[in-house]
Amino acid sequence: MGRDLAQTFAAARAVFDEVDAALGQNLSHLMWEGPKEALTLTENAQPALMAVSMAVIRVLEREKGLDLPARVRLVAGHSLGEYAALAATGAFSLSDAARLLKLRGKAMQSAVPVGQGAMVALLGVGLDVARKIAAEAAQGDVCDVANDNDPTQIVLSGSKVAIDRVAEVGKAHGLRRAIPLPVSAPFHCALMRPAADAMAHALAAVTINRPSVPVVANVLAQPISEPAEIRQRLVEQVTGTVRWRECVEAMSSAGITNFCEIGAGKVLAGLIKRINKNANAVSVGTAADIETVLPQLK
Repeated sequence: MGRDLAQTFAAARAVFDEVDAALGQNLSHLMWEGPKEALTLTENAQPALMAVSMAVIRVLEREKGLDLPARVRLVAGHSLGEYAALAATGAFSLSDAARLLKLRGKAMQSAVPVGQGAMVALLGVGLDVARKIAAEAAQGDVCDVANDNDPTQIVLSGSKVAIDRVAEVGKAHGLRRAIPLPVSAPFHCALMRPAADAMAHALAAVTINRPSVPVVANVLAQPISEPAEIRQRLVEQVTGTVRWRECVEAMSSAGITNFCEIGAGKVLAGLIKRINKNANAVSVGTAADIETVLPQLK
């Protein structure tokens, strides 16, 4: 994660150094050398993913001449990616974003005892059907819609006993497949209330600036810019649904046709193309990607 960026660009190296210093942890070494088991702990994975995104942004801005406010109309991020979007637009400092995500990861992990929560991806059904499945599977336990990713991919989150009922309940609703997710905690559901409280306390102590570009909030699926509302929506995001499909639809309705997924992986570009078949969506996460996408950003 991010090694080739650090080896190629001084601006990227500076990002990883700043994140390491902010956390008092050699996170970059963990990202590049492992062990994988430690990196995938959510308290490490969250700031690590943000760091890669910010390394790409800083290279584009400081070494390739990208004027973000001039070239970008809206930004958005999926779950923890919302913090990267906010850092990219100056709402958070890089150091604050890293510390907040470290805390967010720890708070989410500790909110529910290991083994008592779970998440499952539903394939072949949309949001309305997923809500019916969740309601029937709950039976007094927690079973919430965590992610509305695209028109036929919804993720449910909640108590393990409820999530274990989803596949059977879904048969009556045309569910094609239910895939248990290898997660360490049931993110974006009511069980995350202790983590939301922890984030409310942490966010209250952090300076949030007005972003240079409006941010499409996960829980609203519409752009926001006021620092007080950013703070509020980030707290709500911990237990709320990531409305990614609606976020992309909102950006598309605003006339946006070109999307750049910034950071590690290519998942979001794929989701965007399934949500808006006319969209041009590219992933920019490596040194080679940066050179490829530059002509589109000038």
